[in-house]
Amino acid sequence: MSAQVHIVGPQFSTFVRSVQLVCEEKGISYRYGFKPDGEEIEFKSPSHLALHPFGKIPALLHNGQVIFETAPICRYLDAAFEGPALQPEDLLARAHVDQWCAALSSYVDQALVRNYLLEFAFPKGEDGSIRMDKVAAHQPAVIEMLTLLEQQLAGKEYFCGAQYSIADAILTPMLDYLSGLPHAAELMTATPELAAWTQRMQARDSGKQVLITRR
Repeated sequence: MSAQVHIVGPQFSTFVRSVQLVCEEKGISYRYGFKPDGEEIEFKSPSHLALHPFGKIPALLHNGQVIFETAPICRYLDAAFEGPALQPEDLLARAHVDQWCAALSSYVDQALVRNYLLEFAFPKGEDGSIRMDKVAAHQPAVIEMLTLLEQQLAGKEYFCGAQYSIADAILTPMLDYLSGLPHAAELMTATPELAAWTQRMQARDSGKQVLITRR
C-alpha cells in the first residue's frame, strides 16, 4: 500500500519526528526523506526551495499539494484525516495549544535544540569534538527553559491538559533527545513531572515507532 503522505526531511530531525508522531497518532501512513518521487532533493537546492521557500524542514506532500512548517502541517493532518482529534474543540483551549506550538517551535527549540543539542549531535570543535565551553554557556538557559515547561505541565497528564495534542508531538522529540544525554538526570533534577511526562511519551505506541534512534 502506498503512503498517504510524504514528509520531506531526515528522520533524525525533531520536527520531522513531530510530524511522524502526529501521523502515528492519527493512523496516517507516511514516508519520509529527500526522495519523494525517487529522485534526490538536494538540501537548499531550487527543488527544495520550491517545497519550502526558506530552505527548512519539514515539508509535507499530500495529493499534489505542499505544506511547510511543522505546526501548520500537524494542524492540517489533524483536520484532513480521521482518527483521534489532536486539537481541542473549545476555541480557547485550542488557542492555548496553538500558542504553545508556536512557542515550542521557536523559543524552546532555540534553547534546547539549536543552542544545545546540536552541539552534541554535530560537534564543531577541533577534530569534531564537542565544544564544552559552548555547552556550559547555554546550559543555564536550558535549565531555565525546562523549569518553565515544568510549570506549564504541572498537574496535567499532557502538556496542554487532559488530551494528547499537537503540542505534545512537537515537544516530545526534543525532550527525548535531551533525555538521552549522559547528564540528563542532572538537567532535569528539578523538573520531575517533565521527566515523567517524557517517559510516558516515549512509552506510547507512537513514541515506540518514531523515537527509534538517536543521532
